[in-house]
Amino acid sequence: MTKKKKRIAVLSPVAWRTPPRRYGAWETVASNITEGLVARGWDVTLFATGDSLTSANLHAVVDRGYEEDSTVDPKVAEYLHISEVFERAADFDLIHSHYDFMALTYTRLISTPVLTTIHGFSSPQIMQVYQKYRDGYFVSISDSDRAPGLNYLATVYNGIDLTLYPLQSAYGDDLIFLGRIHPDKGVHQAIEVARQSGLPLLIAGIIQDKTYFRKQVEPYLDGRQIRYIGPVDVSGKNKLFASARALLHLNTIPERFGLVLAEANAAGVPVVAMDLGSCREVIEDGRTGFLVNNVNEAVQALQKLSEIDRVDCRKHVQRRFSLDTMVDAYERVYGKIFDHERKKRS
Repeated sequence: MTKKKKRIAVLSPVAWRTPPRRYGAWETVASNITEGLVARGWDVTLFATGDSLTSANLHAVVDRGYEEDSTVDPKVAEYLHISEVFERAADFDLIHSHYDFMALTYTRLISTPVLTTIHGFSSPQIMQVYQKYRDGYFVSISDSDRAPGLNYLATVYNGIDLTLYPLQSAYGDDLIFLGRIHPDKGVHQAIEVARQSGLPLLIAGIIQDKTYFRKQVEPYLDGRQIRYIGPVDVSGKNKLFASARALLHLNTIPERFGLVLAEANAAGVPVVAMDLGSCREVIEDGRTGFLVNNVNEAVQALQKLSEIDRVDCRKHVQRRFSLDTMVDAYERVYGKIFDHERKKRS
């Protein structure tokens, strides 16, 4: 990497504040990258909502996230926001986009290189956009979540701020679920594990699918064994980790990365996860948790939790999913892009 740090624009989503108060995985990662780069002396401008918190230069055209302010029209906010960074492209040496397929449609209108971190493919329909711009610069967040034909420069695992999730000195007997209340995340399967094992379950997260919540979650909430406590912030997560026997992550579709898996392990909490997608890349089976294929296997895994060394869980995250590890990897990717752009001009 060159000694002179270049000017980086980080394009964060505007659904939530960056970093988010509670839910907002993409905003969390954009914030972590931004703060990590600033700490290393990069000249970074974060394009995010006006109420965002950052040590970088903050540029905003949207005051609040559209998921937090019902007066904000999502499409209007998104396109005012995305166009702003591309209209200022000449001010930067690189634009690092966390804005999915929409920002790609601007990339051929500017000469500044654009790196897109793909946080997941939300539907088959958007793949035609990725295929049109397949020669751009891309990073995947796991080896399992890749699409054929795209110009991937690397897989860079999401990094977390370990100071936010200290190793818990004491643990409880609760099973915990942290994430979107949506069929994809398997809340109903976590409930079934709790019912079969007889252990208490605490459910935390935003209700993204109200029908699913009403039909498959709410009927089992009894205020005693199975409780829903709503969305939680970092402090709320740590309270859950302090009471946790294990985190249940019984996703029904391949996981893209799973920040909460790393956060739980950082606090020393073992994870019981479905062996789909990136879970195998984040959880070390038998060492930081257990990978399972169904509810019965998850119940059986609870009997083996004493085999997990909670200090090893944290060491695993420190080694693979720390901010420094992530920023190191992105600096290498930036170097590849700058070298490639220099060769194109020579």
